Amino acid sequence: MGSFIQLTSEDGFHFPAYVARPEGAPRGALVVLQEIFGVNSHIQSVADRWAARGYLVVAPATFSRVEQDVDLGYTGDDMKKGIDLKARTEALPGVGVLPDLQAAIDYAAKESGGKKVGIFGFCWGGLLTWRAACELNGLSAAVAYYGGGVTTEKEIARTPRVPVLAHFGDRDAHISQDSVKAFAAAHPDVQVQVYAADHGFNCDQRGAYDAAAAKTADERTQAFFEQYVG
Repeated sequence: MGSFIQLTSEDGFHFPAYVARPEGAPRGALVVLQEIFGVNSHIQSVADRWAARGYLVVAPATFSRVEQDVDLGYTGDDMKKGIDLKARTEALPGVGVLPDLQAAIDYAAKESGGKKVGIFGFCWGGLLTWRAACELNGLSAAVAYYGGGVTTEKEIARTPRVPVLAHFGDRDAHISQDSVKAFAAAHPDVQVQVYAADHGFNCDQRGAYDAAAAKTADERTQAFFEQYVG
């Protein structure tokens, strides 16, 4: 089990992050980015699972600049609130929450003893993962799960600095297959994987959970991080 700590961005903003530590020395470090539901029990369980695999894992609370201590479930009301929080966060001036992600990356590198750092995220966290891979420093690899917005023209125009693996579901009503194909064509070096699944297929707390797709995506993600992070 992990615990929450406080991190500080370059502009002096303080925000919480859930940190899960492995037994013994870390093989590497990972930053995991939340969906629109906060650093809830699902994201904490993801962090704990990857810590059990030997990684030091940091999950920053990326809504903190607009609302503190967000911990939502997956009901209709939770969805509405999460969408509102995402919109408010995306409307932040300048580079938004990227400094908070950089602070999490820097902390992960330091706490792991200078090991390589990977980043991965789900839904909105997948979009932030893509932006981090293109804009931030100190990363060695990135994995985006059904990143809403990643396949828009604005995001496709970015160029990743590190190897990227991107998972999508072919039944995802939020991300069209045409846009996924456009993204893949624009970024032939990105490993794009498509599953017979819906948006949110990795989350076992959601109705869209697909055990087979989640297992295959997880195996691919493990192999990817083993190759590029450790």
